[in-house]
Amino acid sequence: MKDVMGLIYTGENDARLRELTVTRAIAAMPVAGRYRVIDFLVSSMVNGGMKNIGVITQKNYHSLMDHLGSGKEWDLHGKHNGLHILPPFLTRENVGLYPGLLDALRSNNNFLIRSKQETLVLSNSNIIYNARLDELVQYYRDTNADITLLYTKDPSMKRDEYGTYLAIDKSGNVTDMEVLPTHPGYDNIFMEVLVIKRELLRDLVDKAVSHGLHSMDKDIILRLVQDKSAKINAYEYKGKCWQIDSVQSYFKFNMDILDPEMRKGLFRDELPVFTKVRDEMPACYGDNATVINSLVADGCQIDGIVENSVLFRGVKIAPEAHVKNCIIMQDGQVHEGAYIENCILDKQAVIKRNARLIGPDAYPIVIGKDVVI
Repeated sequence: MKDVMGLIYTGENDARLRELTVTRAIAAMPVAGRYRVIDFLVSSMVNGGMKNIGVITQKNYHSLMDHLGSGKEWDLHGKHNGLHILPPFLTRENVGLYPGLLDALRSNNNFLIRSKQETLVLSNSNIIYNARLDELVQYYRDTNADITLLYTKDPSMKRDEYGTYLAIDKSGNVTDMEVLPTHPGYDNIFMEVLVIKRELLRDLVDKAVSHGLHSMDKDIILRLVQDKSAKINAYEYKGKCWQIDSVQSYFKFNMDILDPEMRKGLFRDELPVFTKVRDEMPACYGDNATVINSLVADGCQIDGIVENSVLFRGVKIAPEAHVKNCIIMQDGQVHEGAYIENCILDKQAVIKRNARLIGPDAYPIVIGKDVVI
């Protein structure tokens, strides 16, 4: 795996996440009490033995840069290789917003040229998984493929008018693809993770962008499959994965993580998930505090009732406050006598004394960063 590099694209469409992505990319979304979405992707690559990882950013990337820093937490801060954050730069041709993944790759061609590794793992940043990427790369090499795609059969990943779906024969070769179908006809969902030779990727991207093309799935992979001009196969990821593409899917992931079996499947001993360390005191529980089936991060102060909720670092729940089925991000506060249910509170949000906020199960209420209710 020393001859393999990783590249993560963080420019996905975040419109359906509304207030949650006003100031951050999807990759920087806080999840599971103390992590960010990108932690799972970078950790999978590091656990797979990759030492050279690039993160292509597009907009709202300051939170992401602050979180990743020098890459120390992932042991990616050595003299050679390491973690490279690749923000957009303005030129006459590039106005800072990439129309698609191909444009992002073209703009970061110099990073690909400078990198020494022959093989590249390319990933998006809005799917949470914890995969053995070394096994994916080994399959790619053993089958002598030009491109190997990672896919899942998890039915919860299916979306109408969203995603890419694969037809795969008995030999594991991709015979057809559907990109953004109204009703998907195939059960194999492409996880937007692929393995390819670095030089082949540069060549394909250069030819595609010079013809005004923007989409990796539709304009490169689909055409290669249809033309049968390259050997493209697929490798199944059998673990659980979550696509963070809406407020509902973000809420569902955090609620799923409250299930011990789900947590055990994602946070595996042999595949640790690393994140930025923040020194905090342990969580403090008052004499009258009641906490049921919840994730409570360090630095929290709980004096009220918390049920089926995820509390990030530094959250304060006052006496006689009741929090049920909620996600409260860093340094959020719920004051005395307040009752909130099915809510997502962004960082530093405050719910004042005796307030009541009850959202429907299928459409949680989102309170933006620094908002006081």
